[in-house]
Amino acid sequence: MGRYFGTDGFRGEANVTLTADHAYKIGRFLGWYYNQIKSRAGDTSAAKIVIGKDTRRSSYMFEYSLVGGLVASGADAYLLHVTTTPSVAYVARTDGFDCGIMISASHNPYYDNGIKLLNGNGEKMDEGTIALIEDYLDGKLTVFDKTWSQIPYATRSGVGRTVDYVSGRNRYIAYLISLGMYSFKGIKVGLDCANGSAWNVAKSVFDALGAKTYVINAEPNGFNINEGAGSTHIEVLQKFVIENGLDVGFAYDGDADRCLAVDEKGNVITGDHILYIYGCYMKQRGKLVTNTVVTTVMSNFGLYKAFDEAGIDYAKTAVGDKYVYEYMQKHGNRLGGEQSGHIIFSKYASTGDGILTSLKLMEVMLANKTTMSKLCEPLVIFPQVLENVKVTDKDVVQADADVQNAVEAVAQSLGNAGRILVRPSGTEPLVRVMVEAETQEQCRQYVEQVVDVIKAKGYIK
Repeated sequence: MGRYFGTDGFRGEANVTLTADHAYKIGRFLGWYYNQIKSRAGDTSAAKIVIGKDTRRSSYMFEYSLVGGLVASGADAYLLHVTTTPSVAYVARTDGFDCGIMISASHNPYYDNGIKLLNGNGEKMDEGTIALIEDYLDGKLTVFDKTWSQIPYATRSGVGRTVDYVSGRNRYIAYLISLGMYSFKGIKVGLDCANGSAWNVAKSVFDALGAKTYVINAEPNGFNINEGAGSTHIEVLQKFVIENGLDVGFAYDGDADRCLAVDEKGNVITGDHILYIYGCYMKQRGKLVTNTVVTTVMSNFGLYKAFDEAGIDYAKTAVGDKYVYEYMQKHGNRLGGEQSGHIIFSKYASTGDGILTSLKLMEVMLANKTTMSKLCEPLVIFPQVLENVKVTDKDVVQADADVQNAVEAVAQSLGNAGRILVRPSGTEPLVRVMVEAETQEQCRQYVEQVVDVIKAKGYIK
């Protein structure tokens, strides 16, 4: 984990842990760094960097701060305005940008914000470049065989410019529409846009493909992003689907890089369901390259049992769509994702894309001429209990022999009828204790067994 950047960018409370000054300095570094790379390769043109933002009030502040830093360093900043994270990745990849920036704190409340960085291929920025940015923020930058106490400002004709690039977002919308394999005519679809980035994108796509589109939480005011809305409050969409007799519903998070769904009966379709549905669809059509779906360690035990029965192999990575994508790239996999709804279709996108995910689920429904609930029937999700334990030192807890013995005892008791996972949080002083078993009572009993040992050893904060 970096000093400022985690697995999903630099995130924190706006102007508390992530400030306008941070954004300006990140812009300064990126503009200078990519100009240096180009000039050292004999290219005298200005670096091109594309920026998108979500609907938080503070996103405008961070956008202007980033732009100020970029143009001061001689780069050209192209503004997509309010848009989705995957649209920034798409535009960066297809339009020859040196890198992309998304201003968003994803599913967090409005007062948080974040800066996500993407490379010119639309992928999450490499750790080496992130480390250089962090060094610059800390005033100890060494790069290009030199230590820099300051990086130079651009002057005269070298100062960068700002370009309105809303056309890039529009082409991304057209790209999504082009992926629609079937007409959605006659299908009643609910969309929960979380008062976030999807509010001015998702409906256009579904309308263009012929759906009868019902939209909720598409009136952002700067403060209501994710508030009782979107994929983190799926119960709102469940109620909406049932009350309006819809065929299916899709809920996005604040920057629309994840999607959860609701079937016609009001049941929640998690990321695990989506991986199962589309994995089976790909296998049936001979399109599941490597016959492997990439998951994280948090995917449900029931998903693996269902994959076994379907003859589909699976891989497990650390939690984070970044790690899923890295594994997919290394091993040539086409489908991967997280239980939370970050789903990556590597043939079509370099990041999780909530709207793309909803289109792919529609494709399976229409190709099989069936309902979403029928597609999910073979997958039995095991009950799960997850307890977040606030501890004094998560690494010490993980290494404690008594804690390890308690975890092993639970694993042996569960055998092939469940699993236990104990892992440290990547961003908080927490140890997460998770058990999946055949009943909720078993889950609770086994979680308490491990938590009791952590308490007895005096690790509880």
